[in-house]
Amino acid sequence: METQESMNGAESLVKTLLACGVDTCFANPGTSEMHFVAALDRIPGMRCVLGLFEGVVTGAADGYARMADKPAATLLHCGPGLANGLANLHNARRAQTPVVNIIGDQATYHRPLDAPLTADTEGWARPVSVWTRTATHAASVGADAAVAVQAARSAPGGVASLILPSDVCWDAGGKVAARLPDLPVPKVSPDAVQNAARILRSGQPTLIVLAGSALREAALADAHRIAAATDARLITPMSNSRVSRGRGRLAVDRIPYSGDAARQKLAGIRNVILVGAPAPVTFFAYPGKSPRPYPEDAAIHVLARAEEDLGEALARLADELGARNAALPASGSTSAPAETARGAVTSEAVAQSLTALLPEHAVVVEESVSFGRAFYPGTVHAAPHDWLQLTGGAIGAGLPLATGAAIAAPDRRVVALQADGSGMYTLQSLWTMARERLDVTIVLLANRKYAILLGELAGVGANPGKTALDMLDLGNPDLDWVKLANGMGVEAARADNMEAFNDLFRSANQRKGPFLIELVI
Repeated sequence: METQESMNGAESLVKTLLACGVDTCFANPGTSEMHFVAALDRIPGMRCVLGLFEGVVTGAADGYARMADKPAATLLHCGPGLANGLANLHNARRAQTPVVNIIGDQATYHRPLDAPLTADTEGWARPVSVWTRTATHAASVGADAAVAVQAARSAPGGVASLILPSDVCWDAGGKVAARLPDLPVPKVSPDAVQNAARILRSGQPTLIVLAGSALREAALADAHRIAAATDARLITPMSNSRVSRGRGRLAVDRIPYSGDAARQKLAGIRNVILVGAPAPVTFFAYPGKSPRPYPEDAAIHVLARAEEDLGEALARLADELGARNAALPASGSTSAPAETARGAVTSEAVAQSLTALLPEHAVVVEESVSFGRAFYPGTVHAAPHDWLQLTGGAIGAGLPLATGAAIAAPDRRVVALQADGSGMYTLQSLWTMARERLDVTIVLLANRKYAILLGELAGVGANPGKTALDMLDLGNPDLDWVKLANGMGVEAARADNMEAFNDLFRSANQRKGPFLIELVI
């Protein structure tokens, strides 16, 4: 029998993670992590998922936690491995996703010798993390891991980065730590509720901005009660971690990506009440235009901060307003339209077919960028589903998010709406989907260009010539996503009209394992 004295740091880490409810690890390990890898052979219970690139690992952990409502672990190799995964850790930070981010590092006595992989690993981890620590002794690894899990789970959720020098992993003396209690979620003050109620009773045009857990089904119902009682408008930021939507659920609109469109949509607003959301801001600055999508003279008020209990705050505000029995607005048709779209491929046509064909309780992961402008508003009456988005603006999240979501929700079909340019950042996700036999339908939107940047050129007032336009062109040669998918072990087919898309999408959702549809647009 293994004794506490003979257990090494890596073994105590695996056992502590399992004791804390973390049973899935997305990994791309190297030499410094070999004792963790070896411990997985000796300790049952941890599902390890291999990613061929660290951006897949970190993005998949994000997608997993969004659907599982608990953290996954990552396993990254030293500072450069962390650097490869930083973009999707940035997205996870913006999504407030709980992730236990484990990074191997040089042995404590080897680090001062400045070997090639030596880096400021902790310094690189800190900006994307809510908690960062470097373990110093095998005996402390278990306790450090338990605190990391607690930090990742603490409201509103975030990345907790634990850096493990290799000797801390292989040294004996590891100790398993018990799960620490979740920290209580703060409640909003009575003053915040009463102030919001006063503003809503004033009759002034008021916008309620919902984010985070306020976009789950029960909280949305309370938000709609408030809106029905006061004529306030509900809206969300452009990009959200997870939204409950579809038939039988209450719809909520998004702030448009375009600053001009957003300012037009929010014209006349006098008050903005924030529920788990920051004050709205445009994605980028543009010459001569306001960075605010709401009127400059609008007043900003906070009902609940992201770390507070958003659902409870909305319920209390509804009660304060006497909206308990207010009628909820209808959410639309109770059955999917019989007709799918036909003919040419357009954003609106794809949205129509998605509405008709989306499986019940699907998980939709959207990184459709420019072509997908009609997808979110056009699928409001699709079958009930959850909608996941790229939250931090660092493209390349969609395919990893779909990978992690499929592992967290194996009984639900995942549909990834993926632009081709951003898909190339993390196409290695397809290999992991095939290896894990994940039920994912990838709709690969192939316009063979960075179309979003064509609009940005105009937005910043640039006057592009051939050199600039060539940098936004993904043709010459064209990407062949059918061959790319096949090379990763994923079956695929191409469609260039809606009839072909409908047939492929319908059949893909009825089969086991991943399938990619290259939709030429």
